Amino acid sequence: MDIAALTGHPVDAARHLLGATLTANDVSIEIVEVEAYGGPEGGPWPDPAAHSYRGPTPRNAVMFGSAGRLYVYLSYGMHLCMNVTCGPDGEAGAVLLRAGEVTRGEGVAFSRRGPRAPEHKLASGPGNLGSALAISLADNGTDLFDAASSVRLSKLGDTRAITDIAYGPRVGVSTGADRAWRLWDPSSRAVSAYRRSPRAVPGD
Repeated sequence: MDIAALTGHPVDAARHLLGATLTANDVSIEIVEVEAYGGPEGGPWPDPAAHSYRGPTPRNAVMFGSAGRLYVYLSYGMHLCMNVTCGPDGEAGAVLLRAGEVTRGEGVAFSRRGPRAPEHKLASGPGNLGSALAISLADNGTDLFDAASSVRLSKLGDTRAITDIAYGPRVGVSTGADRAWRLWDPSSRAVSAYRRSPRAVPGD
């Protein structure tokens, strides 16, 4: 497990996160789908779709800190989404965790997601992933490499071959929509469905 794998370009960090294990509140998942996001204009990887594009705010401050922190935000007023910060300290970047396969605590995950959730979809989609792990806004800023943290990342930098990773456009963003910054394990049934934003500009 080497945090250095997260200190480069967000897409490189995203690739290293595939196959890693995230553990929180008695549930562990293997990460099978991620999306990379950059930072402000003028930075090393400007990204108009990123929360950090217009610079630091109280909400996105953790994105401008050190790599390996958890950035949690509320989406549509109801879903808590998780990101892992990346890049060098002071340069904003993050990887959205889109889907995972539950490897431990399946019964606990079912109790949080409901009995009608298909087993392979327990942690499919950013909101469902946050729900399965019982993530809260209080987890924002957590050091994922601290053994004492309530949310921990392990098995980072899985050695799977690059041919085992699929690349495609990001989900639901209206700017930078055609960047192939979404990565996933094509063999996993937990990968979420692709939905392009109707507001996306072709070729942006």
